[in-house]
Amino acid sequence: MSTPTLSPSDASPGVTSGPSRVRPLEILDVFAGAGGLSQGFHEASDRYKVVRAVEMNPEAAASYAENFGDVVYNGTIQDWLDDEFVPSAHIVLGGPPCQGFSTLGKQEENDVRNTLWRYYARTVREAQPLYFVMENVPAFLTSPQFPLLQKETSRGGALEDYAFEARVLNAAQYGAAQVRKRVIVIGHHRSVPAPGFPEPTHPTVDSWVSLREVIGNLNPVVTSLRPENRRTVFGDTRFDGPFRADELHLTRRYQDISLARFHAIPQGGSRKDLPEDLKMECWRKHTKGSMDVMGRLRWDRPSVTVRTEFTKPEKGRYLHPEQPRAITIHEGSRIQGFPDDYKFVGSLTQITKQIGNAVPIPLGRALGQHIAARISPN
Repeated sequence: MSTPTLSPSDASPGVTSGPSRVRPLEILDVFAGAGGLSQGFHEASDRYKVVRAVEMNPEAAASYAENFGDVVYNGTIQDWLDDEFVPSAHIVLGGPPCQGFSTLGKQEENDVRNTLWRYYARTVREAQPLYFVMENVPAFLTSPQFPLLQKETSRGGALEDYAFEARVLNAAQYGAAQVRKRVIVIGHHRSVPAPGFPEPTHPTVDSWVSLREVIGNLNPVVTSLRPENRRTVFGDTRFDGPFRADELHLTRRYQDISLARFHAIPQGGSRKDLPEDLKMECWRKHTKGSMDVMGRLRWDRPSVTVRTEFTKPEKGRYLHPEQPRAITIHEGSRIQGFPDDYKFVGSLTQITKQIGNAVPIPLGRALGQHIAARISPN
């Protein structure tokens, strides 16, 4: 396959003719999730257009389809590569699963998910993009898999036509109201210059976006009532939804003991601030480690990393800065940068997981702007 070009003669139907004609930048998004990285690129430039997305989880794939149309293959990347011809694209995006590398997991060196980047590399080889962007946890850089990825860019490797750079980026430095560090790999075809990385738009702690700026205007009073019941068909299965993000400003029903604990934890505090009679026995015995459990966020700072169970205070620092509750799905989606009208499909648990797994939209937007600026529009 040849490398995609942006020749005016190749302009897609419907694109304005003449000197101002601009061809869309075609995106292939694998391990796409609910579409966080694609959303960031779309917000970066209206030149971007998804030609195909691949996502294994059916609810996440359905969410992606609600926002980007009928472009999603619901299945594993292995099956997709066997079933379909890989389309050409200007940019390949993707975040192969990171559970085997994550410091929160078991860090199992032989976890089969550790090698899924190989299918990402095969996708790049067959799509022959100008650029590719891969996201993973920081531990990927020190894992045994990283030098193997580097080796693929050598002569005879799957990515021999490419070179790449990898860097740990903090989403808070790009306008996300969240401290979230991720490895970003940016690759380029050897026929085009290395793009480098976008400069931080919020480089210092004092410039970071605070929680108050993104969720401070939401109603502090929330309900435990779900939105009106609705169902959607995706593939051969019916799922709950779609729901707009701003329909999911919901709380759980807490036991009295939990509410008492929440009331006793100050802004920025955690389980260590509880009086002895409100501490669980295990907390009394273990006074070190996991101090973010039952932690309360601060208005004047970004959130901690939003993970897949951010509506559960027992899983981390997810208490609202003032209210006796965890942050809601809507608040979590705003912290991740999703627009209020973004649509999600699935159970509330599944939607929370989709949001927590996403690349923060502001980081994706910065990457999209950086790459678009390096590709001539005609």
